[in-house]
Amino acid sequence: MPQFIFAYHGGGMPETEEESAKVMAKWGAWMQGLGKATVNPGAPVGMSHTVDASGVAENGGANPLSGFTIVEAGGMDAATAMAKGCPILENGGTVEVAEMMEM
Repeated sequence: MPQFIFAYHGGGMPETEEESAKVMAKWGAWMQGLGKATVNPGAPVGMSHTVDASGVAENGGANPLSGFTIVEAGGMDAATAMAKGCPILENGGTVEVAEMMEM
């Protein structure tokens, strides 16, 4: 079955422990709902550096990555349907969905 990466961009950090607990509960419920489709639950990530031929930029790039998850789905439509339930969408974030190609 094809695998897809969900690349999370944006979203906000909770300001209080209470907000953090609510956000984590939403993420936990969503992940649990994905069930066996989850190949790698992923993790949040820190500020990225962009490397190109001219050097290294330490600014996170044009659309900084905030985390990732890898899932299995029957196709792009199924994968994007899964991503529509992601809690990051409630905080202004986005989920970029890309099929992982076998090599």
